[in-house]
Amino acid sequence: MISIVITTFKEPETLKQALIKILKEEIREKYEILVVGPDKETEDVAWEFSQHYTGVKYLKDSGEGKPAALNLAFEKAQGDVIISTDGDVIIGSNAINQLVSVFKDPRVGVASGQPLSVNLRNTFLGYWSHFLTAAAHQTRSKKKIWPCSGYLYAFRNIIKEIPKESFSEDGLITEIIRQKKYKIKYVSKAKVYVKYPTNLKDWFRQKIRSAGGYSQIFTMNNGTRIKTKKMRNIIQEIKDGALLFITYPRNLKEYLWTILLFLNRIILWLVIFWKIKIKKSKFSSIWKRVESTK
Repeated sequence: MISIVITTFKEPETLKQALIKILKEEIREKYEILVVGPDKETEDVAWEFSQHYTGVKYLKDSGEGKPAALNLAFEKAQGDVIISTDGDVIIGSNAINQLVSVFKDPRVGVASGQPLSVNLRNTFLGYWSHFLTAAAHQTRSKKKIWPCSGYLYAFRNIIKEIPKESFSEDGLITEIIRQKKYKIKYVSKAKVYVKYPTNLKDWFRQKIRSAGGYSQIFTMNNGTRIKTKKMRNIIQEIKDGALLFITYPRNLKEYLWTILLFLNRIILWLVIFWKIKIKKSKFSSIWKRVESTK
């Protein structure tokens, strides 16, 4: 059995689309869908679908962020494999079957899908979203150690709890399972379509949160020390993006946007260092809703 976990907050319209897409897929395994959110809008959508599909269940979380929502899902999930996704993205056709199939290999512990941007490429932020998803695809295709994408990934149901103050729970979960001697698998055919930020303020807000988690270090309940910095840092990003810098832009304007992107990524990592390492900002001050992606 598999457990499909959708974490969401006040995204009723996109949540409906996400559920319809999943329920239309001819999933080969027995499954349940756990919709996790703290708000009435999410509860109403989940209740509506549960009247027609008994496998859809609603879990009301504490509203303390995605890690807390996932901890609730870990507690309730009955599947041997958990597939985690969000209420504001759309899973591609047959993506769930593609992800689940790799777990026939007992050595595989976690598998990532491939995010694709739905933003238009003709603006600098839209272009950035396409460049960065292409860079992530390149990294996951070639390297042995890399973080899964929180937009769509699957892992064995062997994690009981993660720290609630984790900014990048996808990277943390990837590393926890990797340290248990399991393999990471990239399933590029399991596609997920994502809307990325459309203004610079939201771009920084999202990236500080997602990239900032790689500066965190946690000691788990069993004493295991989890550090994900080697998966993602500024030096790694420059190395991974060097070839794309030359090959990805199609014209002079896109070359200029690429230079601007690299400059802003440097600023981003400096801000992360200041906020997380120096100021030690609290989870609640960094985990902010990114409205332009909804």
